[in-house]
Amino acid sequence: MADLFEKFTKNKGSLGQYQDQAHGYFAFPRLEGEIANRMIFQGKERVIWSLNNYLGLANHPDVRKADAEAAAEWGLAYPMGARMMSGNSVLHEKLEQQLAKFVIKEDAFLLNYGYQGMASIVDCLCSRRDVVVYDAESHACILDGLRMVPAHRYVFKHNDLEDFEKQMGRATKMIEETGGGILVITEGVFGMAGDQGRLKEICALKSKYNFRLLVDDAHGFGTMGATGAGVGEEQGCQDDIDVYFSTFAKSMASIGAFVAGDKEVINYMRYNLRSQIFAKALPMPIVVGNIKRLELLRNSPELREKLWANVNLLQSKLRENGFDIGKTDSPVTPVYMHGGVIEASQLIVDMRENYNIFCSIVVYPVIPRGHIILRLIPTAVHTEQDVIETIEAFKAVKHKLDNKLYPNEIPAMV
Repeated sequence: MADLFEKFTKNKGSLGQYQDQAHGYFAFPRLEGEIANRMIFQGKERVIWSLNNYLGLANHPDVRKADAEAAAEWGLAYPMGARMMSGNSVLHEKLEQQLAKFVIKEDAFLLNYGYQGMASIVDCLCSRRDVVVYDAESHACILDGLRMVPAHRYVFKHNDLEDFEKQMGRATKMIEETGGGILVITEGVFGMAGDQGRLKEICALKSKYNFRLLVDDAHGFGTMGATGAGVGEEQGCQDDIDVYFSTFAKSMASIGAFVAGDKEVINYMRYNLRSQIFAKALPMPIVVGNIKRLELLRNSPELREKLWANVNLLQSKLRENGFDIGKTDSPVTPVYMHGGVIEASQLIVDMRENYNIFCSIVVYPVIPRGHIILRLIPTAVHTEQDVIETIEAFKAVKHKLDNKLYPNEIPAMV
């Protein structure tokens, strides 16, 4: 009989197998100092491209003031208990009403966390008679939600409408047998590649197929659309999105999330969403802080304008210098390169230690062998100088990578 924990010494997981080399540098790095475009990593100042602080609200003076005053007035304990039992408040309801109005939905419901919230939404909406049709590049929170659901599932190739219709045909046949319904799940902006989901085209197919649409707009809320209301607004199809979800962790630089839609559907989730029924309500300072953040998001278009000025500058400079940034049409900026895991580790150390540029790196086993993605997140607080330094660094490391000038060994310092 084996000990339960014995397997952990033999198999540390697809990412955990690299923990001895990666911890503290590639994984679980410590960024220190004020949240900004430049922070301290391993004792040196670096240009930081790894924070989803899209609008620069993390250290906005009005936000810091609201957070501090709310913490002093309420403390972190209030309100005590889950919303349904004893943790509701006028301010929780006020934030929900403001969010619903902003994304043009009848009602909204606060969630403690984005990841947990989305997984629970999928579980809440579907039964074993239903069918879920979802994009192949859906975020892990969606996939983990699907793990909990006994519903039938069909996946369509990423943003491929032909394959989407093929899977919808299969789903339609299935519900003729089960008597259930169809839930389609996609994203407003895909967080790895930065391309928008084809929401408008999918919505147009509602006249052909009978389905409801759930959109995870974590990266689109606050950044996309004329007012920042998200990709549905950007593409002119917000009314056709049945369930709209976003987190506060991106453009609002906070904690928590929300789901919005028709009042009847949101009320159903209020009374059936297990992640909220059995969890303490969001602490009051976070709620008050999010009200202030939403106010700034609505009333300070200059923040979004500055974000997009930086996005356009960074992406145009990358393209001008021959870098492949794929099909991104959002602030998310992936840079695609070719090389192995060891070369990638050499490259990222070179970038951080010799050029003072800190960005996220994605390699095998997250993506296929031989591929490297350097992922940059421009924000409203980045500067033209940040972009100039970054482009020069990218040109230098790509030259070394392409000419196989990096040693074929894990960097000793890591």
